[in-house]
Amino acid sequence: MRSLLCRDVIGDLNFRAVPASLLLLFGLSAQVTAQAATWELDATKSKVIFQYSYKTKPYEGEFKNVKATFKIDPTSPGSCEFSVTIPIASLSVSKKEVVDYLLDIELFDVDQFPTATFKANKCRLQSVNSFVSDGTLTIRNQTKPLSFPFKLEVGASGFHLTSEVTIKRLDFGVGQGYWANTAEIPNDVSIKVDVYAAQK
Repeated sequence: MRSLLCRDVIGDLNFRAVPASLLLLFGLSAQVTAQAATWELDATKSKVIFQYSYKTKPYEGEFKNVKATFKIDPTSPGSCEFSVTIPIASLSVSKKEVVDYLLDIELFDVDQFPTATFKANKCRLQSVNSFVSDGTLTIRNQTKPLSFPFKLEVGASGFHLTSEVTIKRLDFGVGQGYWANTAEIPNDVSIKVDVYAAQK
């Protein structure tokens, strides 16, 4: 039965040769995802971190209360769906003054744009447990394409997804007036994702 499954998967991915480790992953993943392929983020275990710098000094914050659902089968990644919603007001940094700046009209403008979203409906297999989801990121009502690389580990109780991606904050209007100055506040913002999800 497992060998038939592996042949089907290989056919779907148009591979002529698949390493034994990849076949093992397919076999294990099939046991987990055969009944359901919809997963829901566990906010109590997951972290979505953003890193930036100001006057060459590095800073870090965290987006809290992120909600996400994933429809993904590692044996057939092309049909994946991601839906992620980040409530901007829940962001956390070490100083309240910095939070006030970030939520203000010249940066996230949280009163007008309370959430950021990432949506994808296609994934690509890169290696044994590495994938890329091709989707769109929306911040401040600005929607841009984003290829989101991630590593995925599937277990009996859920999956663990990790990723790191860099975005340009000014592409999304995060930085008006003084905050558009990239000499003191670089345009690049690093997003680090370390999330756990369980089947719904």
